Amino acid sequence: MLSQTPRPALVLGFAGLIPFWFAATCVWLAPAPWNVHALQIQVLYAATILSFLGAVHWGLAVANYGGAPATPNNPAPAMTWSRLGWSVVPPLVAWIAVCMNAVPALITFILAFAALYAGDRSAVRAGHAPVWYLPLRRALTVLVIAALAVSLARVLLGTGLLGGTADGG
Repeated sequence: MLSQTPRPALVLGFAGLIPFWFAATCVWLAPAPWNVHALQIQVLYAATILSFLGAVHWGLAVANYGGAPATPNNPAPAMTWSRLGWSVVPPLVAWIAVCMNAVPALITFILAFAALYAGDRSAVRAGHAPVWYLPLRRALTVLVIAALAVSLARVLLGTGLLGGTADGG
């Protein structure tokens, strides 16, 4: 189904994985303190992308994608409390996660990306997002979660990372 994804979204979506995987590689292979810096970069990038994915839903609602036809009294029927409310949850979760130590932050991001994919699946089924969006999100979500899990495994092993502590703090 990725063949139905518009080329720019496909290319830029997969290019967006580069910072996740570059950071995960550096978390494992770079010497201290560079591996710690790589972990910080990955966490901040995860927050950025999670916020971006929430904004996608805001943008779809603003564009009235999947909404009733606009009327003079209601120019954007798709802008509902539930759609706009859902769109602001990812940045709030990201904001909280960046305030955490490494292990809870990485776990929070893994769970948040999984939950956001579930929300995207619901949005596509409700007609609030284009059908081509779901296969793209599925592939990207699996690869993002894998990169975060690779870093989490390194932090849990602890040796040489974050002063050898498993809690990341």
